[in-house]
Amino acid sequence: QVQLVESGGGLVQPGGSLRLSCLASGMIFSFSANDMGWYRQAPGKGRELVGTITSGRVTNYADSVKGRFTISRDNTKNAVYLQMNSLKPEDTAVYYCRSEAGGIFHWGQGTQVTVFS
Repeated sequence: QVQLVESGGGLVQPGGSLRLSCLASGMIFSFSANDMGWYRQAPGKGRELVGTITSGRVTNYADSVKGRFTISRDNTKNAVYLQMNSLKPEDTAVYYCRSEAGGIFHWGQGTQVTVFS
């Protein structure tokens, strides 16, 4: 059974930083073969893409986070990370990790990020 477990969320002031982690287990395909993504959902809004990193380590970001957020992965630890800098109140959301391989998607349970003054 595939499990994605996010951690690292919390409360932070505007301009601050957080690093989210997503640890994967139970994958049918090896972790390195998965494209990984970070998504977020703010209160009252739909889930939106934050960014992705492919199995080949190509990254892609939403315009709203470009230059502030960085996605990386460590295949030896079955982990993907989201480094978030220069956080803004509008970054407040539940952040989810997603894996995809062979057309099969899995989601984590999410971690809350709150940016407040």
